[in-house]
Amino acid sequence: MPDLWLPGAERHPLSDTAPTDNRYAPRVIWHITWDKNATQAKPADLIPFDQLVSYFTGSGSSVAPHLLWDPFSGRTAQFYPADSRSKSVVDAPGGTRTNRTGRVCLQVETLFFPYCRVGGRTFATVRDTPAKGLDKILSWARSWGVPDDWPMGTPTWSANRDEHTWETRGGHYGHGQTPENQHTDPGPMPKWPGATPTPKPAPPFPGRSAFGPGKSNASILLLGQQLVRRGFGKHYRVGPSRDWGEADRLNTRDFQLAQHWSGSDADGYPGPQTWARLFG
Repeated sequence: MPDLWLPGAERHPLSDTAPTDNRYAPRVIWHITWDKNATQAKPADLIPFDQLVSYFTGSGSSVAPHLLWDPFSGRTAQFYPADSRSKSVVDAPGGTRTNRTGRVCLQVETLFFPYCRVGGRTFATVRDTPAKGLDKILSWARSWGVPDDWPMGTPTWSANRDEHTWETRGGHYGHGQTPENQHTDPGPMPKWPGATPTPKPAPPFPGRSAFGPGKSNASILLLGQQLVRRGFGKHYRVGPSRDWGEADRLNTRDFQLAQHWSGSDADGYPGPQTWARLFG
């Protein structure tokens, strides 16, 4: 099992843990703390890290994330284990419970606000920072099956929300891409290897006859690789291959169930709609 606590992070566990919703693919939600409203003409000094730790373990515990991350020093603090929900997004009754969506729904508060001043230099976006420690957070997220992708595109300062994408795609989301929420953070984020800013066109569906017991072809391998990429590969012991196996069917079924399908629509054998949603 992957680590419940980010290796090297300072631990400040809050006791009110609660489970996530395993019907959905794993994901990360990115935020910025936005403690001050600075401008290019009037920058402001960054808030001390320990002040935010005190806030999230005290009066701000009702909005605490999993991680507080300082992109300038690489320092991180963790408040909830990976398999618990945290509380940094609005979780309205009905619809998708946005704090719980996914095998994990890791929330990261980046210690940042636009035009913060650190070491005499002003930073307009998180992308401009040194992003120290980001590699460790990404590696931890990958260990929980979170794909490197931004399903709704890389964040900007504008909101971009789509309930269907949120429910059917694992990966990285900004607060401004999370349903039921109003904030537009985190703004432009650092780029990392492997991340695709927009979904790729779906390859042609090879037909139902390509899948099933005894079948061996490149389409089965492609299916398995995409299932893993989307966070639906838990039944593979080694990894996807060209040979159809029960793990392929079970992983495909998990994806179909995540679409809220049932009966013959969730039998684990890909049809045109399964293929289109998986690759779309």
